[in-house]
Amino acid sequence: MKKLVVVIALSFLTVSLWSCKKEIMGYEGREGVYFAVQDGLSYGSVLNWPFQPFSKVEFIRINKSAVDFSVKVMITGPVKDYPRTFRVEVNPDSTTAILGQHYDAVQQEWTIPAGAVSTNVIVKLKRTPDLELVEKTLGLRLIATPQFELSFPEWDAIPSLAAGTIVPEFDASLHTLRINDIMVQPAVWSGSIQPVNRESGLLGVFSKEKMAFLEQYTGVKYEDFASTATMPSARMNLVYKDGEKVLIERYNAGNPVLEKDGRLMWMGSVPWTSYIGVPYVPAP
Repeated sequence: MKKLVVVIALSFLTVSLWSCKKEIMGYEGREGVYFAVQDGLSYGSVLNWPFQPFSKVEFIRINKSAVDFSVKVMITGPVKDYPRTFRVEVNPDSTTAILGQHYDAVQQEWTIPAGAVSTNVIVKLKRTPDLELVEKTLGLRLIATPQFELSFPEWDAIPSLAAGTIVPEFDASLHTLRINDIMVQPAVWSGSIQPVNRESGLLGVFSKEKMAFLEQYTGVKYEDFASTATMPSARMNLVYKDGEKVLIERYNAGNPVLEKDGRLMWMGSVPWTSYIGVPYVPAP
């Protein structure tokens, strides 16, 4: 099934090819369901985001101990004036998450309401310590019912939807949640590593410890560094100055802030040099 043009939520198609009088033709395609999850570039129109076979669930950005995560399901075929059901189950072939630990049991039967073309499947996910180290996956799959078939077991990307990463082909009856709590360097971060592993820049090398320090002493949040809209250069400078002041005060008081490898935490103008992997040794 190549290059499908999907017409969703139309009860009838109107044609007038050879007559002034319009003839009403009933929908003749497959009445079915598919995962309709879109994701793309934040500065692009949501309407142009491509469809994706997976969703990222990043607890470090959500910042909650649990989340009711929604996954959109849409229909093909005519809208009906009565509710219809479809089924969802966990796909063991694409699941590494553990039931009861990383997620609650997934409700199997869901309803497309009367007059609707979509609904959201809700999955409860849990934030656990191991997600800081390794990503877990939870695979979902749609199950055909007497009321709904599976619309697109072979989905081809729609060329016009290009505001993000395009997955050319996938099975739209399957969807995978990629769950993690891994803290990676955010999009906006002023710092780098120079030769011989020396820290440089305003904030130096990103680390989970440094982020926790900034959150505690400067009031910023990890998600603030996601874009220049929330972390413009002027604010970055204020964060750096506030953080640097505390680092120097703590050092002078004999209670320095250390990174995980034991080196002194570093920001642009502190009166010491920082080399990754070289621990701080107090003067005797």
